[in-house]
Amino acid sequence: MIPVAGYDGRRVAVLGLGRSGLAVARALEAGGAVPLLWDDSAEARARADDQGFFLHDLSRAKAWEGVDRLIVSPGIPHLYPAPNRIVAAAQEAGVPVDNDIGLFFASLGSGDWAAFDQPPRVVAVTGSNGKSTTSALIAHLLESAGRPVQLAGNIGRGVFDLDPPCDGEVIVLELSSYQIELARALTPDIAVFLNLTPDHLDRHGGLGGYFAAKRRLFAEGGPDRAVIGVDEPEGCFLAGQLAEAPGDLRVIRISAGRKLGGPGWSVHARKGFLAEWRKGAQVGSCDLREMPGLPGAHNHQNACAAWAVMRALGLGPREIEAGLRGFAGLPHRSQLVAEAGGVRFVNDSKATNAESAAQALQAFARIRWIAGGLGKEGGIAPLGPHLGAVVKAYLIGHSAHDFAAQLPDTAHEVCSTMAEAVARAAAEAEPGDTVLLAPAAASFDQYKDFEARGEDFMAQVARVLDRS
Repeated sequence: MIPVAGYDGRRVAVLGLGRSGLAVARALEAGGAVPLLWDDSAEARARADDQGFFLHDLSRAKAWEGVDRLIVSPGIPHLYPAPNRIVAAAQEAGVPVDNDIGLFFASLGSGDWAAFDQPPRVVAVTGSNGKSTTSALIAHLLESAGRPVQLAGNIGRGVFDLDPPCDGEVIVLELSSYQIELARALTPDIAVFLNLTPDHLDRHGGLGGYFAAKRRLFAEGGPDRAVIGVDEPEGCFLAGQLAEAPGDLRVIRISAGRKLGGPGWSVHARKGFLAEWRKGAQVGSCDLREMPGLPGAHNHQNACAAWAVMRALGLGPREIEAGLRGFAGLPHRSQLVAEAGGVRFVNDSKATNAESAAQALQAFARIRWIAGGLGKEGGIAPLGPHLGAVVKAYLIGHSAHDFAAQLPDTAHEVCSTMAEAVARAAAEAEPGDTVLLAPAAASFDQYKDFEARGEDFMAQVARVLDRS
């Protein structure tokens, strides 16, 4: 645990008692603060009470007397589409609002860092797509190189469940816009911006507000090094804002589709080949086509970002390439489940919207596509330009018939269940085909979450292959 610093003897309210809320409460106590906990859920309050925490009803009229700060869990809105009533009450009472990420950055360097030969460093990763894979890949590359590393944030552990970092350790944080937008302190050593596609627009008041939330990671603390994806206008704009000159090496531009030139520092991937350029000369390269855990252009962007971070941390190209070869990928994200008879089975259950499904559909040559679930606004109509590799679609779940209506020129079959879809796709697949689960829909019609859906896909694949 990393104790919260600067609140000894002060009363700090904590709203939201999930994983991050309870971790913050423990860290506040460890730092000498008095945490006052509340959640609208009686079940969550009971869990906190069982752990010995003091419950403080923040909905009462005089709840804010003597409270120095309110710490809000990421899922609780503070502005759009409307502020949570308790957050609004805190703001009305003049109580500053923060979150666990802000407390973490404010507290991290307060230990015995002066005695370290190499102070610990923090790498923070954000973007609309690929955050988890990039964060996990960075951690994997560091582990492969024998460097001490911890992974936390929106993936794995909460930030206050981390161990105090050791000499030379790197902390890798995956940060969502929800976590960034409210943090009062943001001081990563290296910050990564991957991409931006429309998401969470109601929470941020539109696309501009969504971008502004992510931009805070770079504007508030000023990282020593910024790795910026420039395949969208927002990334180009951000890179331009951060650079002081065309050759400013504090900004590393990355792209997954075009060659980047100029006198600065860049990493790009084209047709499966990664190239690093610095001061007008190529200084590193790698064949990403040989990396089974990183299929497709979207994963090549993740690889470019991780490569840039590793180079900024001092690792050499061959050291990074060796680590890339050993990366197996994350569960439910372009995960190779099995290969039999020349047919691959890939689980991308995390592709819960059309944008993420489009990336998966561009990663393979001949696809037997399993899609469907609880469709989102627009369904799969935006995927029209990305269906060229689809041999046939096998549609499941609540929106199966709606999706079928949006596939007039693509062979398809309504299968309803995962078991039927996997069985049909496997029976019809030919050598060189990929049976791909990329639902382009939420999972809640048939499963509790996308993980459960992916696990069912893997179970059905195993069942089919056992029979063959």
